[in-house]
Amino acid sequence: MRDAQQILAEARVIAVVGASRDPFKAAHTVPRQMLRHGWRIIPVNPFADEIFGVKAVPTLADIDEPVDLVDVFRPARDAVDVVRQAIAIKAPAVWLQSGIVSAEARRLAEEAGIDYVEDRCLAVERAVGNLTRLS
Repeated sequence: MRDAQQILAEARVIAVVGASRDPFKAAHTVPRQMLRHGWRIIPVNPFADEIFGVKAVPTLADIDEPVDLVDVFRPARDAVDVVRQAIAIKAPAVWLQSGIVSAEARRLAEEAGIDYVEDRCLAVERAVGNLTRLS
């Protein structure tokens, strides 16, 4: 299994489940920062048409291209369902943001053979690793 830095370094397309239109929420600022550093971000939010200028989709199943990473900004109780959806679209990795932990989601991901990170922030990992996709 890849570690957090490796997952992020190898990802190009990140689906962000629970991406927010609210510019003061981490679910907006974190994916927006990733976008600024060169990753392709697909916001997944059934209540938004567009977030940070990018077309949003209602569910992971509505994404019509391969996704390298599913980033989750949803409560821990929703993580199991999101992991099931990630498995269904054949995403190679799932990342639960800071404060989100789910033993059941971890078990499902491991059984499916997909990389899994929980309780860590994409933006912090990007900064720590000095990672960028701008090349």
